[in-house]
Amino acid sequence: MDGNFIKIEIAAIPENISVIRLVASAMASRIGFDIEDIDDIKVCVSEACTNAIRHGKEDMFLVEISTEDTEIDIKVCDKGKGCVVDDIPEPNIEDPKESGLGIFIIKSLMDSVELVSNGKGTNIFMKKFRKR
Repeated sequence: MDGNFIKIEIAAIPENISVIRLVASAMASRIGFDIEDIDDIKVCVSEACTNAIRHGKEDMFLVEISTEDTEIDIKVCDKGKGCVVDDIPEPNIEDPKESGLGIFIIKSLMDSVELVSNGKGTNIFMKKFRKR
């Protein structure tokens, strides 16, 4: 690991999503991600942070971002009531709704996604590998 790690506890307001997007994109750029992958990372960070703000029901949420030579790892954590991960429905792509696509988008754009939720909060772990 190259020691590139940031941990941010940030106020749960939509205006702060751009701060997290900026940090994630700068860290991904630093280790050589191309612009398309950086855009994907920013979309996923936005979706995860939006979920933390919307469902976390707390004043703050936590974001951790770390990089290694060829990957970026992002964790977004809230302290909401949580959800039953297996009960999150797959969206109907033929008839998309205004909300409910966030987890689907994250899983589509990242290389690895783990969603852990219990009565004390939800954690989204995302990983993206740099193309060779």
